[in-house]
Amino acid sequence: MSLDPTSTSAAVTRASPVPWPPILLAAMIAAAYILGRARPLDWPGTADRAAHWVGLGFGGAGLFLTLAGLMALRSHNTTIMPNGRTETLVTSGPYRFLRNPIYLGEVAVMFGLAELTKNVWFVPAAFFFGLLVTVLQILPEERHLEARFGQIYRDYKSRTRRWI
Repeated sequence: MSLDPTSTSAAVTRASPVPWPPILLAAMIAAAYILGRARPLDWPGTADRAAHWVGLGFGGAGLFLTLAGLMALRSHNTTIMPNGRTETLVTSGPYRFLRNPIYLGEVAVMFGLAELTKNVWFVPAAFFFGLLVTVLQILPEERHLEARFGQIYRDYKSRTRRWI
């Protein structure tokens, strides 16, 4: 059942009252940095040039995906704030292929930071970020979008992957 977009129910008004993704991203980066200083782990394959470029490629692709996602939202005059009210269902740009390109980009950026800093803690922090952002933001966001856009969102969701 589709709800009226003008409804004031919490699910329709916004996905979450808290902007979880930037908070979680900052917390995971800080945690990885602190753990890297307090409990450094050996970086595997320090002489592996191919792995180095792959790691940096992840970071670069993540930065590109994040920026492309933000630009797609801005070009459709909808909020880039994860706790804001979605005005338009964006299905173009990176949203043609992924429902959450910004969050996936942020995970990839953390993999790139791991390679750049040789801090292994960024890898589990990236996975933990992905788990937390799924539970705290993506699932509520999906309920919000379904309540707001109904069948149009369900169709989009059925043909577009959440992560990869």
